[in-house]
Amino acid sequence: MLVGYARTSTVGQTAGLEAQETELRAAGCEKVFKEQVSSVGRRDQLEAAIDFCREGDQFVCTKLDRVSRGVTDLLNIMNRLEAKKVSFRVLSMSGSQPLDTSTATGRLMLSVIAAVAQAEREGMIERQRHGIAKARQEGRYKGRAPTARRQAAEIIKLKAEGLGATEIASRLGIGRASVYRVLSANGDGDRQEAA
Repeated sequence: MLVGYARTSTVGQTAGLEAQETELRAAGCEKVFKEQVSSVGRRDQLEAAIDFCREGDQFVCTKLDRVSRGVTDLLNIMNRLEAKKVSFRVLSMSGSQPLDTSTATGRLMLSVIAAVAQAEREGMIERQRHGIAKARQEGRYKGRAPTARRQAAEIIKLKAEGLGATEIASRLGIGRASVYRVLSANGDGDRQEAA
């Protein structure tokens, strides 16, 4: 059985998700798992797709970056699929033939491509760090204002209404530790909250 996986990073990319599903169905996928979540977030449907696969199945995606965060992540996914005797196929590989790990050439290609992609990502991050450092030296880089500090007034208001740090954090989409920092800076360092 061909098992497809489609992912976009944000909810606003509905057309991209639909296009991936269409491509996967056209390739013969009988079951398609799809989600709209950042690759650095929890990918529940990826987990469900891998769990669903059985020996002899093929796990299919449209592009490598839809499945993997980098080389280590890809190798972990590949090891899990191989342990289940499931092959892996990528439909689009930048102008070349689709990649298929049911062949020795496909497995070699995947390793090389993943290593090159990882090197490019690390290079991009390094260039970004250099750019930020240079902008800081020139006084042009301010950085992002911490989310909790921007919401300090709301945190204090909710605390005054009797809400605990866990509820405040949940409502505002920030961490509990951030709530405690704001409250502590405001003179309300009480961390006594039922778990």
